[in-house]
Amino acid sequence: MGWCSVVSHDSSARFEKTTEVTADSLTLIEGLPGLGLVASIAVDQITKQLGLEQHGSIVSDDFPSVAAFEEGRVRDAVRVYAGDDPAVMTLQSDVPIPPTAVDSLSRCVLNDVADEFERAVFLAGAPAESQEEIGEVAGVATTDQLETSLTDAGITLADGSGVIGGVTGALLDDCYRNDVPAAVLIVRSNPYIPDPGAARAVIEDALEPLVDFDIDTQELLEQAEEIQQQKQQIAEQLQQYQQQQEPDPRTAGMYQ
Repeated sequence: MGWCSVVSHDSSARFEKTTEVTADSLTLIEGLPGLGLVASIAVDQITKQLGLEQHGSIVSDDFPSVAAFEEGRVRDAVRVYAGDDPAVMTLQSDVPIPPTAVDSLSRCVLNDVADEFERAVFLAGAPAESQEEIGEVAGVATTDQLETSLTDAGITLADGSGVIGGVTGALLDDCYRNDVPAAVLIVRSNPYIPDPGAARAVIEDALEPLVDFDIDTQELLEQAEEIQQQKQQIAEQLQQYQQQQEPDPRTAGMYQ
């Protein structure tokens, strides 16, 4: 069904599985916090709409020492969900992944989760330079087959050259180096606040035709302000991590 990783590095992150996956040809959709929190907002909606069940969690000493909760119950901060129809797996986090934990998280996904999915779709935010650009999507693929899938879904391939950083870049690179088919959708979004509008656009214009499911995104419009408030704390933590890192002039055009 999936692809076995050959990564052999030690990793402080580990996958604690709580259920068994029965579906074949699963697509992993990554929803970790990044610019505009587009991935996080979009995948929250997908997990809820499809009624995916928690499949397990990823834990690491490198993750922030916090207790995440929802509706009065404590839960794991970094979680994996899965469902049979459609065959979708999601990776979500209630906290930004600190730079020190990026490599171990990526290796954990490759070592412990990748044999359960057939392909991965990652989401990376890119700052929109105008209001009109918000929601524009471009794709990058690791294989010919996925490149064809992107174009068949009406997704424009990214022009020129660039660099994808952060946890999304690490995941994409590990997939590429270990022959796990993967694509990244680069979404133009508001760089300053959580952006439900950009999340809605990437669901409707890219993920729905690529993964072949139907998601009701109306509440992303109706509850945009509430969603922004819910995600604001994560956005502030993410900004702190980014400010702590020394800027590298070689990666001025980096998406993450």
